[in-house]
Amino acid sequence: MTRLARALATGGASLWLASCAVGPNFTPPPAPDVSRYTPEPTASPRTDADGPRVPRQRFVDGADIPTRWWAAFRSTPLNELIRLSVQHNPSLQSAEASIRIAQYNALAQRGLFFPQIGANYTPSQQQISGASSSGPGGQSPSVFSLHTAQLNVSFVPDIWGQNIRAVESLDAISEQQVFQLEAAYLTLIANVVTAAIQEASLRGQIAAIQRVVKIERGILEIVKNQFNAGSASQVDVLAQEAALAQSEQLLPPLQKQLAVQRDLLTALAGQFSADEILQKFTLDGLALPANLPVSLPSKVISKRPDVRAAEALLHSTNALVGVSVAARLPNVTITGNAGATGFNLAELFTPGTSFYVIAASMTQPVFDGLTLYHKQKAAEAAVDQADALYRQAVITAMQNVADALRSLQADARALQAAVKAELAAKASLDIIQKQLVLGQVNQVVVLNAQQVYLNAAVVRVQAQATRLSDTAALFMALGGGWRAHCTTPVWRDCVLTDAPPTTVQVSEAK
Repeated sequence: MTRLARALATGGASLWLASCAVGPNFTPPPAPDVSRYTPEPTASPRTDADGPRVPRQRFVDGADIPTRWWAAFRSTPLNELIRLSVQHNPSLQSAEASIRIAQYNALAQRGLFFPQIGANYTPSQQQISGASSSGPGGQSPSVFSLHTAQLNVSFVPDIWGQNIRAVESLDAISEQQVFQLEAAYLTLIANVVTAAIQEASLRGQIAAIQRVVKIERGILEIVKNQFNAGSASQVDVLAQEAALAQSEQLLPPLQKQLAVQRDLLTALAGQFSADEILQKFTLDGLALPANLPVSLPSKVISKRPDVRAAEALLHSTNALVGVSVAARLPNVTITGNAGATGFNLAELFTPGTSFYVIAASMTQPVFDGLTLYHKQKAAEAAVDQADALYRQAVITAMQNVADALRSLQADARALQAAVKAELAAKASLDIIQKQLVLGQVNQVVVLNAQQVYLNAAVVRVQAQATRLSDTAALFMALGGGWRAHCTTPVWRDCVLTDAPPTTVQVSEAK
């Protein structure tokens, strides 16, 4: 039989079985009738032409996301850490075990399509009274042995498709577990990327504050020299020392956060905190992806693992309605047993010692206090619940993408403004520092300039990190690139194997 013929035969058998099963047949929900994520057409992030130049990003509508989307950040340490996390994170191993549990449960349910056969052998030694019937040879022994061997067979024909629907429900649960595993991979990788960006942000903030501290120490030396020369007061010296101490006070909390962030990355990699990862991250080591694929809403629904898991749950609950309907209909059970009995083991194989019983029974619930009726109604209500959860998952998916798009549009302007403010604050501080040497400004102006530059430097680092994080959030909101190129159900292989080239290159922004 050719492969096509086998496929047609299998499909025909499936349709025939489904047609014999009571209850509603499942139809996948249609894709939402929307063509975009925001009321207005999606516009790529824009910046002011007369402002400082910052990396640009462009939305590419309808393009697919590469499987290894995190490679767009062009960070070798990030790629290595994700590979390590995928190989060793226990949460993924737990999700993979959940798939096996669901698959074995579905296989176990399939066993009820076949007769259940059991074998039994019972040797016994019995004692009877002398008044009992004669034993072997016409004698009446008080003690003798009895051997009985038999096969027990029971079969419940799936007349109404109750077992078909049960298997269908369990298969849908298996599919749900697969999508939950996919979601676990996507969530883990997104968490690693976001945590790495946060580490880079903390390192950037620490470096910015250390630059300001160095400048403030230089200014303190100038003020002390002026005090020694009689051109500055002790109040000026104390004010500068207080400003320096306040800046230095900002470092320990950030260093604490950095240490905690390192522990988080180590845990995501499936390692104990004592075995800290070797990879370290800075903003300079993370490139901003320039071309951002934005899949169509219909594709997002087909690729978002949480949406597909909700659809599988809807399928499972829909099949359970058929199970509850079949439970209210007449049920037939066929049983039989055959065997032989004798006074010793050899007699089991002689004529005249065999026996058999074949029986059939039909059961029809007559009155159960509406128990089965209410169970059917509960199953139907579960379908309504699963349908609502699916629609909510779709709405949330659209919201996540819209939020990421709007965030990136705002991030570009925010970063440009932050860079502009930092450049202006640094230029102002440089001028004021020179004027301080010449004795042309007072200490209040110097303190204000230092504080403005400190705030501007930290805000610029945060804005840069926010743009990177929101880029990762867009990739995650679009469902990652699993369904675009991954052809194997073993998601780990998709992560650890380089993806084929895509039509859109998410290259480094220039």
